Amino acid sequence: MQRSLQHLVFPLFVGGILLQTGCNRSSQTTQDPQKAPEIPAAEIASRSQISSNLIVKMVDQVGPSVVQINAARNSKAPWSGPFEGPGSRRDQGTGSGFIFDEKGLILTNAHVVEDADEVTVVLKDGQQFPGTVEGADPLTDIAVIKIEAQKSLPALTLGDSDALQAGDWAIAIGNPLGLNNTVTMGIISATDRASAKLGAPDQRVNFIQTDAAINPGNSGGPLLNLKGEVIGINTAIIRESQASGVEAQGLGFAIPVKIAARISQQILKEGQVAHPYLGIRMISISEQTKELLQEETDLQVQQDKGVLVVDVVSDSPAAAAELKPGDVIVQIGKTQIDNTEQLQQLLQSVTPGDQLSLTIMRKNQQRQAQLKVGTLNPDTFSRRS
Repeated sequence: MQRSLQHLVFPLFVGGILLQTGCNRSSQTTQDPQKAPEIPAAEIASRSQISSNLIVKMVDQVGPSVVQINAARNSKAPWSGPFEGPGSRRDQGTGSGFIFDEKGLILTNAHVVEDADEVTVVLKDGQQFPGTVEGADPLTDIAVIKIEAQKSLPALTLGDSDALQAGDWAIAIGNPLGLNNTVTMGIISATDRASAKLGAPDQRVNFIQTDAAINPGNSGGPLLNLKGEVIGINTAIIRESQASGVEAQGLGFAIPVKIAARISQQILKEGQVAHPYLGIRMISISEQTKELLQEETDLQVQQDKGVLVVDVVSDSPAAAAELKPGDVIVQIGKTQIDNTEQLQQLLQSVTPGDQLSLTIMRKNQQRQAQLKVGTLNPDTFSRRS
């Protein structure tokens, strides 16, 4: 090859959307015949029409489970005073979260508590508790916080994010800009939005897209269905793209609750999350990819589908399997691999230590490779700011 493949990654991603993180009162039923009895949220959701009363009742039921998370951290300051040298300053950040276990377990985003020295959880009624971060996973942006309360706390029910369809109703509750228990409503705009296509190739999440307003401070709060079940964790908003100058509105993203549930269980059981790791940088084969390869490296790729290996990390599972830049992965086991999204999804079904059989094309000749899956070190990828 005339030039390294690594320099091709940037032009292929130029123009990608940039993500910026956003960093009970229970109705008492009486015997008064003038008052209608309270209707359970699940029964309300079965009605064919949606009314403001339905939303009010649902929010009233789930609101006490949504919390505000204040995270304080020390950071270096260039100057601590006009005549003093470098010092430190106290940074404060606010995010959202929700109780998913009555014993005081709270789900939120990892970036909300990242590098925090002190975490305070504020309930809807104003009670404050010191929070302990049980564990955080930057790769999926999920964290679990524990608080000690004197009594059981109201916990939200986790729903089925796999059953979501575009057009389903969605309600977001959180603390945007520190405004406690703010409610917004919209629909599910799309599902399975690949993180790589949203400017976050380091994240292993296929996001839920919604037009429910999500703003800085909403991060970690729940995205709910009309039954009051959590279907996602609000995590990001699209802001003006520095690459294209296009301003996007009405586009919010949430982590599917199925992923959050799996990650939280690993955190509580192991204290950390073990993600499978191959040790390659990769891009999907496309006509644009093939044209750039031909123009920049004189490499002719005949495959119309597959994953091109751009770079192989030294001392990685891929290096041990003797993969090389320019290889095209077309199959893993019995699964055909057409693009990077398929490969990432397949990786979520394997665990470190598993043995994978790869079918690759090298200089347009088919080869087989055996690769033992490794464990990803979180320090090997960059976190979102």
